[in-house]
Amino acid sequence: MTPTLDSLLAGPEPILALAPMQDVTDLAFWRLIAGYGGADVYVTEYFRVYPGSTLDRTILQSITANPTGRPVLAQMIGNDIPLLVRTARELQRYPIAGVDLNLGCPAPVVYRKCAGGGLLREPARVDAILGALREAVTTRFSVKTRIGFDSPAGFDELLAIFARHSLDLVTVHGRTVREMYRSEVHYDLVARAVATLPCPVLANGNVSSARKGREVLEQTGARGLMIGRGVIRNPWMFAQFRQARRGETMFVPAGRDVLRYVRALFEATCRAKFTELAHVTRMKKFMNFIGLGVDPTGRFLHEIRRATREAAFFRLCEEFLDHDRPMPLEPFALPLKESDMLAGEHR
Repeated sequence: MTPTLDSLLAGPEPILALAPMQDVTDLAFWRLIAGYGGADVYVTEYFRVYPGSTLDRTILQSITANPTGRPVLAQMIGNDIPLLVRTARELQRYPIAGVDLNLGCPAPVVYRKCAGGGLLREPARVDAILGALREAVTTRFSVKTRIGFDSPAGFDELLAIFARHSLDLVTVHGRTVREMYRSEVHYDLVARAVATLPCPVLANGNVSSARKGREVLEQTGARGLMIGRGVIRNPWMFAQFRQARRGETMFVPAGRDVLRYVRALFEATCRAKFTELAHVTRMKKFMNFIGLGVDPTGRFLHEIRRATREAAFFRLCEEFLDHDRPMPLEPFALPLKESDMLAGEHR
């Protein structure tokens, strides 16, 4: 029997959700991850809501062709109340477990438009949006948030707003918008959300392994975990977490297991319209994270970012991964520059 979101929330096990990452966690990636053990709940890439917007057909496919057999939350991002209400009603015509509002995206192109994490600068506006959406959403309604924009000083006010609107689930990424992914995660504030809110809370941010996931749950008391970058690097993480919970020996991938995963990912992400260069370039979005677990010197990551041809791409992968040695379950602390997109805490 296919589990529902309600049955998962009522069950005894921690909920494991795959975090949405724009232009990464699409239908093809969901299908691939489901084959490695998969999440309990999947969240779509965000549907952009603006004047004249329609439901993105590619993202909508994640819902209509959901290959995972698991519940899906449809995520929206925007700030216009009537348009958000309209979009939420449209989404509820499809087989979703709930509607999720993005209050955490830290991309400057998003927050400068007062959307995603940018809305955290305007708590009164958040209050109004949640009130309108709670009336419009007849299925489950959830929020994915950060702990503040510049600082967590207003987090308690934000939690009070959430508590007023009968949310069904809140995911808290324990960093501010300004901290991006570069600071340590403030798990104490995730724990505060757990203690304060009347609804279940998922912890998000730097869950880099099954071991780290157990620690985060113990530290926060959260109902479950939402994991993104760590699962891109290690698609076995959900299965490893469940194995550890059952007291079983965790599967530890060898180099060739990761090489097969990269090949499967390359095939899954291929599009007929892509040139060879475009396909290799798209793969680099994934390799930025996979590379953190391949080579402690950073040479693999450095060289794979410069590959432009499929043959060169796989020559590098084979050089570093064509072996039977166990791979690390935690990412390496690579000596990255502050300007590097991956600079910051990863473990």
